[in-house]
Amino acid sequence: MNADVAHPDPQARPVKLAPSLLSCDFTRMADDLQAIGDADWAHVDVMDGAFVPNISFGLPILAAARRASPLFMDVHLMIEAPERYLKDFAAAGADGLTVHVESTPHIHRAVQMIKELGKKAGVTLNPGTPLEAIKPVLADVDLVLIMSVNPGFGGQKFIPQSLDRIRTVRHWLDDLGSPAELQVDGGVTPQNARAVVHAGASCLVAGSAVFGADGPRAGLERFREALK
Repeated sequence: MNADVAHPDPQARPVKLAPSLLSCDFTRMADDLQAIGDADWAHVDVMDGAFVPNISFGLPILAAARRASPLFMDVHLMIEAPERYLKDFAAAGADGLTVHVESTPHIHRAVQMIKELGKKAGVTLNPGTPLEAIKPVLADVDLVLIMSVNPGFGGQKFIPQSLDRIRTVRHWLDDLGSPAELQVDGGVTPQNARAVVHAGASCLVAGSAVFGADGPRAGLERFREALK
């Protein structure tokens, strides 16, 4: 780390909230999207049953969400060879596309393809993958996603060691002078949100902690109260 670089106060950094549609009620997705209308982004988890051991949803659901909401559609592709589908997801309504370094041997090409489509480009990696794997594209991306659970299923508990990974990437981004969002996804709750932000996150993804029994409006409000 460059000791001459001044790192911003984490408490002064704006924090985006990105509810994960994986936890919404799909029988009333349009209503749930309206209920989270004052969130910053909607997070869309796409799983193929190959890269991760679960299948979620794909292009038709994203297109339906796009028709139902003006929110920034933040699409996380947990799929093998994502280059095959970047154009399709962009056409279906994605505003940002995030790809895994483990999912393709051509991560730089994938990032450039996303940018050529006019979308925000994100990169992410699994909790067991060394952080150095994202360094070759760190200066090129608009978003870095730190997975704080092993991807594939909602409702998992936050991996505590993720805080150190967030701190490390925050220093890397600050040293580069990068405006990229540092997003965290997996087990984020109102109880640990402040610690995650203090470690350097600027965007929090939350599914079950937002779409609870009392509805997503109440879930979002709990996060806002926790971050005050």
